[in-house]
Amino acid sequence: MSRKRQIKLSAYLVGTGMHVASWRHPDAQADSSIDIDYYKHLAQIAEKGKFDIAFIADSLAINEESHPNILTRYEPITLITALAGATSKIGVVATASTSYVEPYNLARQFMSVDHISKGRAGWNIVTTRDLSGNTALNFNSSEHYEHGFRYKRAEEFIDVIKGLWDSWEDDAFIRDKESGQFFDRSKLHKLDHVGEFFSVQGPLNIHRSIQGHPVLVQAGSSEAGQLFAARSAEVIFSHKNSLEDSQEFYRSFKNKVVSFGRSADEVHILQGISPIIGETEEIARQKLAYLESLITDETGLKFLTDYFGGLDLSEHTLETRTLDIGFGELTGVRFEYEKFRSFVIKENPTLRELYSLLTGSYTVNDFVGTPEKIANNLEKWFVQKAVDGFMLMSPLLPSNLEDFVNLVVPILQERGLFRTDYEGDTLRDHLNLPVPPNRYNVTRSQV
Repeated sequence: MSRKRQIKLSAYLVGTGMHVASWRHPDAQADSSIDIDYYKHLAQIAEKGKFDIAFIADSLAINEESHPNILTRYEPITLITALAGATSKIGVVATASTSYVEPYNLARQFMSVDHISKGRAGWNIVTTRDLSGNTALNFNSSEHYEHGFRYKRAEEFIDVIKGLWDSWEDDAFIRDKESGQFFDRSKLHKLDHVGEFFSVQGPLNIHRSIQGHPVLVQAGSSEAGQLFAARSAEVIFSHKNSLEDSQEFYRSFKNKVVSFGRSADEVHILQGISPIIGETEEIARQKLAYLESLITDETGLKFLTDYFGGLDLSEHTLETRTLDIGFGELTGVRFEYEKFRSFVIKENPTLRELYSLLTGSYTVNDFVGTPEKIANNLEKWFVQKAVDGFMLMSPLLPSNLEDFVNLVVPILQERGLFRTDYEGDTLRDHLNLPVPPNRYNVTRSQV
């Protein structure tokens, strides 16, 4: 499936957008996170732009400080099934956890969507971060799984799912009306898995899709998460705040992929970006400043207090600089602070900017400006091997997505960096990924 290397694009679809105050914008539909026609429209915009993926994230618990767009929203697998029916080419990827569901159920659900979409489904594999502090309480437990344990369990989970997906050999169903033989019994296989965490007999009651099975996507940034992705994933998401950091991650992760006996080209790395596009640089920055102005001190400081384990910010505003109140020396808080520490020390952001970073709406300067500037930097990051593509995490939907499709995509197409039309029908076709072989077909052919 070798062809010219081109940029991969995924659209992160979440209500009014990634910016935490986007729902307050005059152009926003405030209840969009629970409007199916709105989501269909977003997916169709992305498909018009020839994007590879329409992506739906998830969380299994909320609290009073959660992002407004996740307080009420659709279950992701249900949503991508609806989006598949509203589109014809774009891949549809949903997030689902390995920590709070059984492998058999999830294998069946995703394979069903893959058939319904005619081979356009993908699964974003997460082990679930407990940002709300109450996830386990929603699932008959008092304790959330420890980080290392989650990934160890997830490895067996993936093995079980892939085994279930291979239950039927590709030519098992004969459906011969004359003889009365519906299927070849020798080509049906029970999994009979008994492991450390799961006991699953099988077989799965749905056969493989035209793309074999859904594309496997992962976004873990920890060492355990990267090793898990290097072993099993076909697309990963990263979020680095500079070209140099992204290049370093790209080299390191591709080496991990090779260490598992895989080709570095078998996994695509997509960098999360939040572009703000304007006719001029000044107009783009005015758009960003206006969105930032919609964050209230009460909302922002409450979130940061909760996120940093009860840190007292009552005497400060969102314009306070982080280093002025000791953010560079914080230790012992309940999250992976080292991920942000170098950024805080280097940039000394305001609390407002830190809030935007932590809620996913912070945007790197490379991606604020004119369409030409955005396209130039996308090309730079791609050509200089910092990424294989980008996850468009639009701060404001649908306008930011429409701007990107109408103004940036044509520039990338003119430069030969991005497709002018879909060359195939499945998500694997779009991503230039092979159909995974059925283990039983391979075994039979070797006998």
